[in-house]
Amino acid sequence: MAAQSQYAELARQLSAIGGLRRELTRLLPAECPSGAAAVLSLLARHGEMRMGRLSELLAIDTSVTSRHVAHVVEHGWVERSPDPDDGRSRILRLTPGGREMLAGLHRRTADMFADRLRDWSPEEVGELITMLTRLRDSFAGASGAVVSAGATSASTPSGAPAAGPTASDTAAIGGRSVPRSAADTVPVPLTRHGS
Repeated sequence: MAAQSQYAELARQLSAIGGLRRELTRLLPAECPSGAAAVLSLLARHGEMRMGRLSELLAIDTSVTSRHVAHVVEHGWVERSPDPDDGRSRILRLTPGGREMLAGLHRRTADMFADRLRDWSPEEVGELITMLTRLRDSFAGASGAVVSAGATSASTPSGAPAAGPTASDTAAIGGRSVPRSAADTVPVPLTRHGS
């Protein structure tokens, strides 16, 4: 077990991540705020789903989720269709336009990380991803909230972080090979209140 002073330093470092969160938010185009980007990311990752499931994954109230969904539907990025199992419910599905918007968000995010971490080796980026995944997993379920960024290519089938990225887990970002989970994820700063 680490010393108490190490946990205090970890808390200070994590608090400083607020600046990174703000920078990630500034990357988002005006027409796709963080709540909309989160909806697109989750539908791409988990596939079509009902509004209730999306609310669980976002860890926000259904009324807030509904506003985010209305926004993405209005822009043509998501479609709502009747649930064949329950006519009162709707199934949310990403459209080709939504996939295109998400691809643009991935590129923006990957380019920003490639620029800021240009002096990091692919191994160091992979190590950071593994450690952040492990930290997130340590808190999953502890607060009762679902940690939706969960599964990445750098996880084992049991959900535990893998030792590091394999060749099939890498993608080219900014001309460098980095773990695919960094390329396939749009980190979206979203509070529990759905900012």
